[in-house]
Amino acid sequence: MPAQLKIVIQNTFNQTKINMKALYLSAVLFGCCFASFAQQIRPFHEGDRIVFEGNSITHGGYYHADVWLYYMTHFPGRRIQIFNCGIGGDVAEGMYKRLDSDIFNRKPSVIFLMFGMNDAGYFEFLKPDAEQLAERNIQRSHQYYLLMEKRLKAYSSARKILMASSPFDETAKIPSKVFPKKNAAMLKIADFQEAAARKNGWGFIDLNRPMTAINLREQQLDSSFTLQGGDRIHPEVNGHLIIAYLILKQQGLAGQDVADIAIDAERQKVDKAVNCTLSGLAVSSNTVRFDYLANALPFPVDTALDSRSLKRQSDALRLIPFMKEFNNENLVVKGLRGNKYQLNMNGQKIGVWSGGELAAGINLAGQTNTPEYQQSLAIMELNKERDGIEKRLRDYYYIEYMYFRNKGMIFQDDAAGVDSLKADAAHNIYFAGPMLNYLKARFKSIREAWEAEMKVLVDKIYSMNKPRKYKVELILIE
Repeated sequence: MPAQLKIVIQNTFNQTKINMKALYLSAVLFGCCFASFAQQIRPFHEGDRIVFEGNSITHGGYYHADVWLYYMTHFPGRRIQIFNCGIGGDVAEGMYKRLDSDIFNRKPSVIFLMFGMNDAGYFEFLKPDAEQLAERNIQRSHQYYLLMEKRLKAYSSARKILMASSPFDETAKIPSKVFPKKNAAMLKIADFQEAAARKNGWGFIDLNRPMTAINLREQQLDSSFTLQGGDRIHPEVNGHLIIAYLILKQQGLAGQDVADIAIDAERQKVDKAVNCTLSGLAVSSNTVRFDYLANALPFPVDTALDSRSLKRQSDALRLIPFMKEFNNENLVVKGLRGNKYQLNMNGQKIGVWSGGELAAGINLAGQTNTPEYQQSLAIMELNKERDGIEKRLRDYYYIEYMYFRNKGMIFQDDAAGVDSLKADAAHNIYFAGPMLNYLKARFKSIREAWEAEMKVLVDKIYSMNKPRKYKVELILIE
């Protein structure tokens, strides 16, 4: 963060928290004060292999799947591959030690690296010498980061983007334990990440300050609000869409519409057709008809209730301008003389709007009953299936890196290892859950079958994500 902005934020904090929140939102979230990294954080290209290396926020999270779903729908002809390379509980040291076996072996062309949540520590912040312990943790994280940096610099075939972790929420009024000043320690880690990115000409994305800003803003209305879930750590499904939003925004993709259409019915003329093809425009006294072929599909925002958090991905839409910036399929029809019109696509009723509403513009991507949106929903479900399989594989790697590595038994996958794991998992919940998937995936044939199943799903997605031509009608009904 530029030094002058840091001073402004600190001074504002000293004056009033509310002003600080407004400053964060305008300068950090929407103004993108890290614009100097924009050239490094460019959009993905055809054939890119993207690795997201991180901790449990990546391992069990959704933001990488959301980013991929955006590319699946918005760039249907641009096939990429995204890998979840998160390991729950990991820190810079662990990430450094698994570079060869978990990152470079995937032959990535883009590497995202996020750490800081676990590096800063937890219960240290409840001790009398918390400040000294936190500084020790920060220095240890930095030391292992520098070892990672050398390896990353040597791996010249990939672009690198460092990501400051999503925050630890200290301010939500919820029952879980607060670790005072933990997030301040995480911001110190973010600072050395940003400095390293600048030094190396890499990308840098700050997730901490923008998400903190949203938390602080929303807590003015609801003191229990948090994007970080009941443990103050792990973003819920709405928070993961916000992370995806911040990544896409830093890639410079805001404003790339699904389509932007403007028709002058009175003059029987197409004024604008951005990222789409309009043909066969026909206007009569009570109808407007045309053929519509978009170059992209709408992003399907999931409205399903997440059983773990009782949140919905769609809850994020009131917090960020995702629809306006990343999911806009604007249809403007001016010069209509009637009062109300019914919009049909391929003979199917989509909705009814007034002439004034159509002249102002409607966002077709917000209409979940369009045939193109239903096409996107099927892609979303396939992507969720793929993501679920990948998470099972990450459980296998979690056991390898967080249990067997410490035992000197990594990737042995033998009966002695199973016996040891079962004995320890009986009194360790962190191993008990992932153990179930490990016991399956320790067999290479199972891992290969899961990998093959994911490939089938991805192949299916890219075979069915091409936009189709629709006959659109506006029929005067009043």
